[in-house]
Amino acid sequence: MQQALLNRFLRYVQINTQSNSNSLQSPSSDGQWQLAKLLQQELVELGFSDIRLTDNCCLYARVPATLPDVPTIGFIAHLDTAPDFSGANVKPQLVENYQGQILPLAGQELLSPEQFPELLHYIGKTLVTTDGTTLLGADDKAGIAAIITALHHLLEHPDIPHGEVVLCFTPDEEIGRGAQHFDVDYFNADWAYTIDGGAVGELQYENFNAATAVISAKGNACHPGSAFGVLVNAMTMACRFHAKMPLNDTPEHSEGYDGFFHLVSMQGTTECAELVYIIRDFDADQFKQRKAWLTELVHKYNDELTSGSLTIEIKDSYLNMKQTIEPLPHIIDIATKAMEMADVHPDIKPIRGGTDGAQLSYRGLPCPNLFAGGHNFHGKHEFVCVESMVKAAEVIINIAKLATQRYN
Repeated sequence: MQQALLNRFLRYVQINTQSNSNSLQSPSSDGQWQLAKLLQQELVELGFSDIRLTDNCCLYARVPATLPDVPTIGFIAHLDTAPDFSGANVKPQLVENYQGQILPLAGQELLSPEQFPELLHYIGKTLVTTDGTTLLGADDKAGIAAIITALHHLLEHPDIPHGEVVLCFTPDEEIGRGAQHFDVDYFNADWAYTIDGGAVGELQYENFNAATAVISAKGNACHPGSAFGVLVNAMTMACRFHAKMPLNDTPEHSEGYDGFFHLVSMQGTTECAELVYIIRDFDADQFKQRKAWLTELVHKYNDELTSGSLTIEIKDSYLNMKQTIEPLPHIIDIATKAMEMADVHPDIKPIRGGTDGAQLSYRGLPCPNLFAGGHNFHGKHEFVCVESMVKAAEVIINIAKLATQRYN
């Protein structure tokens, strides 16, 4: 199983599937089509059923049940990699029998246990790293490889009792569009799991409530030589507004269940400027308070201005899946037991982010998140442990088994 899974992963990561938030198409990049079509052909060759690639690049397939009258379980991963760092010309580096050493990457870059102490958890294991010039793509091609490997194992072993198992690989998860075109009715699962987490053992059914705030500054441009009393610099207005934001209520000062405001983009000219913030909080009431506070701060700032103005627009992105999953504890119980059967210690923690499952859980498909084995996503220090990917595949197989035992 390990070699087959590794071969798949190494093949998938060499396709550039970086999503593009500036594109209005679905998927937002051609590379996602390329990977989806490769996967579609692979699923055909492996003998999956009901393979369907939609016009929006959602790829579905099924494994027929070997036992009737048990729930249908789904597994989901995403095709795209993050726009934060290049996904082109990925050159994965294989490190066998890792012994805790510093790993040299391209140029002067290093993958060091001093900076990334989690490396020391993988002494004696096989790692796949970047070459230091791109991200790796374990987020979420490790999940794709684990799902296909696990479900192919079920196909090859019809003696294993399980209900119908379905998969879907979605586009554009990294830019918040992964669930937009997901057909919940067609998927027809009682519940599902995204295989989109990090270190081995991660099990997550809480995520941020999330919103994006766009603050626009309107100034007045003119020739700087005749600007006295006339010019209103929108960029200056935007900078002074950002200076009013709380310094420590940011991602770099938060952890666990802490929320934050995060300035992700600023651009502009003298005439107009724009600040884009993401707003995150696990608590629904505090999430509402954050949005109200930011709106009020804009209003107060406008009151201070003698010229120019700011406007704000806030859009919710996704909500905390916890309240949809907590009433269904068997979904977590089965995942926990599946990990224990694979000699994996369940590490239940909140997602300081979001997954497709967060949106799908509010569309009637409860969908917590499981580990895929990677670390340092979205950057040049990304790596994945091959044995962790194998454990993810084993957990998927165990979940299919356990669902039959509970309901049969």
